Amino acid sequence: MQVGKAIILSAGQGRRLRPLTDTRPKCLVELSGRSVLHWQLLHLHAAGLEEVVVVTGFAADKVDDEIAGLALPGLRVRTLFNPFYGLTDNLATCWLAREEMRSPFLLLNGDTLFERAIAQRLLAAPPAPITLTIDRKPSYDADDMKVLTDGPRLMAVGKAIEAYDAESIGFSRFSVEGAAAFVRAVETALRASEGLKRWYLSVIDQLAREQGGVEVASIEGLGWAEMDVPEDVARNRELTERWSAVEVSA
Repeated sequence: MQVGKAIILSAGQGRRLRPLTDTRPKCLVELSGRSVLHWQLLHLHAAGLEEVVVVTGFAADKVDDEIAGLALPGLRVRTLFNPFYGLTDNLATCWLAREEMRSPFLLLNGDTLFERAIAQRLLAAPPAPITLTIDRKPSYDADDMKVLTDGPRLMAVGKAIEAYDAESIGFSRFSVEGAAAFVRAVETALRASEGLKRWYLSVIDQLAREQGGVEVASIEGLGWAEMDVPEDVARNRELTERWSAVEVSA
């Protein structure tokens, strides 16, 4: 499956990271001399992506300025503004980006840091309509997006599921078939009264349970992190310092 585009969901403010996000979205928090978004774009480009669409919302002008100031030859980066970011969760953000989902693409949370090898492993995963990257660890907490698998198949995903054996890292791949099924399910979900407050992974959970066709790609042993609370910053800077050191030695 040839994938040339990634969509990054960066519309939210990241209030749990305040005061770091009082005036900027969390995708612009600095780590080892680069913003979270800059690290994402570097590693997507290194993995062979040619185009990235960043869905913006809070402080969208600052994201536009950040992108305009980056030198990433060979990578086209565009923004798509979500004016309703303060009223909805990321399911509605996906609906706003639905016209970008007509060809195979990667979908990435705006607060997920990942090394290049993770994107490469996802791109190289066996063909499937939808593929979620997962990691495994000895224990999970209430904030983890838990996953239940059966071999390569995704059986369920959600923070409150009772049986689980992995977690989603917020990075997925869609084929043309998977994208079409996802967009249809998103549009149906948004017609319900609670739709505006749903996460897009709740729709993938629904597709996995009702239709199948959702598989997983393990990235165990590779480096990734999320940016949720201030305590994450120091740990994430340690991760990006290691990435910077590899660049210097290369």
